[in-house]
Amino acid sequence: MTGTGQMSVDEFEQVAAFVEREIETVRLEFIDGRIGLRKASDGTHGTVVMWLVHQWMRASPEFHLYPCRGLKVEAHRLGRVLPDGVLAPVGHFTGHGDWSDPDGVLMAVEVTSHDSYTHHRDRVVKVCAYAGTGIPVYLLIDRHNRSVLVHTDPDQEDGYRNIHTVRLGGKVALPAPVGIELDTEELKQYVD
Repeated sequence: MTGTGQMSVDEFEQVAAFVEREIETVRLEFIDGRIGLRKASDGTHGTVVMWLVHQWMRASPEFHLYPCRGLKVEAHRLGRVLPDGVLAPVGHFTGHGDWSDPDGVLMAVEVTSHDSYTHHRDRVVKVCAYAGTGIPVYLLIDRHNRSVLVHTDPDQEDGYRNIHTVRLGGKVALPAPVGIELDTEELKQYVD
């Protein structure tokens, strides 16, 4: 620990690497100077993420949706997050370590979970973190509210300026630089 009582990013990365090696069902995030716990997702959560992966494989083969790719976030990259998915060009993360700069990332994706922290993490903290790094699109699959939220026009201070909400079952257009439309009818079977 540093003399300030707050863990440094380097110290966090060492702890996170140890936890990932020793406890396979848990991964750590570091946002706003706090450690967050990401336990293994339930099967339905993973199914939604894989559904999205397949959508990109068919619609835009020049991009991959990378599940759980570690990103550096917050001002001056002092945070670390594990989005459920990160859209980037094929091969974009080749040669990277556990945590990558978000430069070149087109979209971050989160799928709500059943834990008590999902509201604060996915609907508040990560919105600001992704917008603060300039990630153009943040896609939130909100299983609890049966909706898909598309956040666009990132602002480093205020989060995303535009949020478009579509009920599950509808079609949602993901604007440039993503540029595809998702038919969310199939996702209705994966909600609470």
